[in-house]
Amino acid sequence: MKIAILDDYQDAVRRLACFDLLQQQEVVILNKTEKDPNALAEKIKDVEALVLIRERTVITGDLLSRLPTLKLISQTGKISNHLDLNACTKYKVAVAEGIGSPIAPAELTWILLMNVLRQIPSAIAGMKKGDWQINLGESVSGKIIGIWGYGKIGKLIAGYAKAFGAKVLVWGSEQSRLNAVNDGFEAAESKMHFFKTADVVSLHLRLNNETTGIVKQEDLSLMKTSSVLINTSRAELIEKGSLVKALKAGRPGFAGLDVYESEPVYNTSFELLNMPNVVCTPHLGYVEKNSYELYFSKAFENIINYINGKPTNIANPEIL
Repeated sequence: MKIAILDDYQDAVRRLACFDLLQQQEVVILNKTEKDPNALAEKIKDVEALVLIRERTVITGDLLSRLPTLKLISQTGKISNHLDLNACTKYKVAVAEGIGSPIAPAELTWILLMNVLRQIPSAIAGMKKGDWQINLGESVSGKIIGIWGYGKIGKLIAGYAKAFGAKVLVWGSEQSRLNAVNDGFEAAESKMHFFKTADVVSLHLRLNNETTGIVKQEDLSLMKTSSVLINTSRAELIEKGSLVKALKAGRPGFAGLDVYESEPVYNTSFELLNMPNVVCTPHLGYVEKNSYELYFSKAFENIINYINGKPTNIANPEIL
């Protein structure tokens, strides 16, 4: 089978141990994201299977109509808003779902939180310029860590916060808040209380129609001038344009970001990248060796099972 792996920015996939699963197949790897569906279709017009790295490429009916030989899309992780499953069904393309792990994104969230609070990146940059101790950060201990979304990642963050001597405050659905209370943490009495009280607000929500733009300008304006917003989930959770305005207004005072409305970000003049109170990382949440082995081994297994006539984890089995 001819297989295309899209958006492998680091050209890392071919170096994974699990890549051996595809040694009998014809594999094409694209390292650059192609936003133009016409140009992308031209590059992969004769492939039979696509491997998607999470949500880096948007799969629409328009793109699928230009891929007449495509039979299978193997997803790393779960299907999200980047993929039109109905369109896949219409064009007789099977979609195989993968698996994921909360560990790497939770660790990256905590790394960002620590770097922002202690102002590590600016201290390192200062030292490289010949300066010594140019700022004064703050410790995690004693802080109120606000977690919006108490799922797998949110629970890990709560555990890290507890281990560092911080207090946990949870906001989210009624069930999320109940789960947090049952685990010994505090639930915010309202969204207003959550944003006004937390020293750090970390977002851990899935992006869907209900959560798009769920964090409003007025929510951010309630935050303390010393507070921190961490977003390793999805940029679109925050109302468009609100974060830059809020940071310029000083509420919150700082941010740690791993996700952006348009990715990848190659523009060195990108506004958030050049704000002194913001630490940016290039969507590294799940980008880690052990996670890649987990994600891609399942994606490749799903392809091999399909080739062998025993398809697995198909989200639209009606087309088989």
